[in-house]
Amino acid sequence: MPQFLDIEDKIFGPISVRQFIEMLIGGMLIVLFYRVFDFLTFIITGLLVVMITVVVAFGKIQGQVFHYFLLNFVQTMKSPKLKIWRSRLTTAEIKEVMKAPAPARPVSRAPSRAPVTTSRLSELSLIVDTGGVYRGEDGGTS
Repeated sequence: MPQFLDIEDKIFGPISVRQFIEMLIGGMLIVLFYRVFDFLTFIITGLLVVMITVVVAFGKIQGQVFHYFLLNFVQTMKSPKLKIWRSRLTTAEIKEVMKAPAPARPVSRAPSRAPVTTSRLSELSLIVDTGGVYRGEDGGTS
C-alpha cells in the first residue's frame, strides 16, 4: 500500500515544484508592476502580491493546500448543497391551513408483550453467560 501520497516532491530544500511555480508567478507579477507603475504604487501592489503569493504557496487550511481550499470554497459558494424551498403563501392561505383539522393517526395493531421482569432478565443473562449450559428454572423451555 503506497504511503505519504499527500507529500509533494521537493526540488529546492523544503520548496516543492508547486510552491516554486507559484513563487515564480508572483515574482513575474512584481517585475511587471515595477515596469508599469510608479514607485509608490509598485511598493503597495508589490507587498500585496508578496503576501498573497506566500499564503497561496505555503498556507494550509485543515491539512489542505490553500489553492485547493480556495477552489472548494468557490465551488461551494457557486452551488451550495443545501436546497431551500421558499414557498410564497399569503396570510389567508396560512390561516386556512391552520384551521384544517389534523389527519387522524393510524392505530398501531402491533401485538403487545408482557414486560420482562428483573428475575427473568437475570435468568436470561445467566443462560447467555454460561453458553447455554444453565437451562433456566423451568428446565429449558424458554
